Amino acid sequence: MGRYSTSLFRIFLLTVMLGAIVAVVSTSFGQPAPGSAAAPAPGAPPKATQTGLTSIILTNIDFVFITIALLSIIGLTLIIQGFIQNRTTVLMPPETTARIRDMIAARQFKELIDFTENDPSFISKALNPALKRAPSFSGMKEAMETAVGEQTAEQFRKIEYLNIIGNLGPLLGLLGTVLGMIYAFSAVSSTGGQANVAELSAGISKALAHTFTGLCLAVPCLAAFGVLRTIVDRLTTRGALICEELLMMIKPQETPRPATAPARPGAVPQPGAVTTPPPPVRKIPAPAPSPSTGL
Repeated sequence: MGRYSTSLFRIFLLTVMLGAIVAVVSTSFGQPAPGSAAAPAPGAPPKATQTGLTSIILTNIDFVFITIALLSIIGLTLIIQGFIQNRTTVLMPPETTARIRDMIAARQFKELIDFTENDPSFISKALNPALKRAPSFSGMKEAMETAVGEQTAEQFRKIEYLNIIGNLGPLLGLLGTVLGMIYAFSAVSSTGGQANVAELSAGISKALAHTFTGLCLAVPCLAAFGVLRTIVDRLTTRGALICEELLMMIKPQETPRPATAPARPGAVPQPGAVTTPPPPVRKIPAPAPSPSTGL
């Protein structure tokens, strides 16, 4: 698993995939139709030479094509990197989770803090701020939830670039389409409205070639972004549940308070015991004596 993290292996894997894509496109679109190589009949008009899609795209290289090509390389690199990094064995290895469980069971909290401080896994980064808030369990839970939220947002930010590149692809293709149509109508204008089909088709070919390359950039990036977003959401949710379970293992057991028995009549209060004073008795005033009559 460590070889995936080396930059040389990533470059080699990227080069192989780009070579395979170019080879497939060249063999699929660059071959002439069957029978096109046959000699034309005497007196028949000469047939136009059929060119492949790759040659059409490569003959219309400009700043739009170069931008799309650079974004394609970046997008392919992000796709490969996203599928390599967003795995359970990379984001939250089972060995790390099992070791944290053993440390909690053995009450090795100092060693646990040191381990989670240096471990780069999702579980360790979420538990380390919580352990530093001990012994307040409410503070530990709040710190863990904050750390889980920050890590989840960080994982989504890593794949958000695919969404940006995917949305830029059609816009760059549209830009190239507009440029191609400008060239086509400029050819018509320069000839006073008498431009032939060859001059018009050059600008239209440039416009459609840019549209095609823009869509080829957008479709894989947006598809990979949707899949990776689902994977990241599932992994981060699972990691949050595991962190909550481990935090409950650290939570101290709360001892229930003994119930206070009611005081019996005539009982002597014990020293240190809190006695509740009886409620005050309201005295009813006696009625005033009526005036006496003389005897």
